[in-house]
Amino acid sequence: MDTSERTAQPIFRTATAADVPALVALIESAYRGDASRAGWTTEADILEGRRTDPEGVVAVIEGADSRLVAVERAGELIACCQLERRGDNAYFGMFAVRPQAQGGGLGKTVLAEAERFAAGEWNASEMHMTVITARDDLIAWYERRGYVRTGEKHPFPYGDERFGLPQRDDLEFELLVKKLG
Repeated sequence: MDTSERTAQPIFRTATAADVPALVALIESAYRGDASRAGWTTEADILEGRRTDPEGVVAVIEGADSRLVAVERAGELIACCQLERRGDNAYFGMFAVRPQAQGGGLGKTVLAEAERFAAGEWNASEMHMTVITARDDLIAWYERRGYVRTGEKHPFPYGDERFGLPQRDDLEFELLVKKLG
């Protein structure tokens, strides 16, 4: 990605079924396998296997209370995130930034736009997300953006290959929350 592509403003749009193959590839590249090591969000050392599948992406796209945001720059898909309305709150997930585009502020921009949308369009009072507790660097990144660790933890779904193949036995999720507005 050259400098002009990196500085062009990202375009946010709602993903469609036609985006599914590109979205799956983006999410996989950001978290799994050797390609993910080009960025800092890799989970390759703690999880192998798939991060998502076409069916999971389609379910988010077609969900009545969800929106999958596709982010493009210079005509290329470079990031995405899931927003789901859950009562008075919104859930943020399926967040991925192309590894070569990480570290330049794009993730902050995507997160801020997701928060703006949730508060402005859905009148959400809080944004919720779950993060694997072993990802200290990622949790710290969210904390710098105003998210608070709740201490509410949920077990990792060991044995369900849709979530990957764990490389350690201490994985769990923690709920992080940020007040919006």
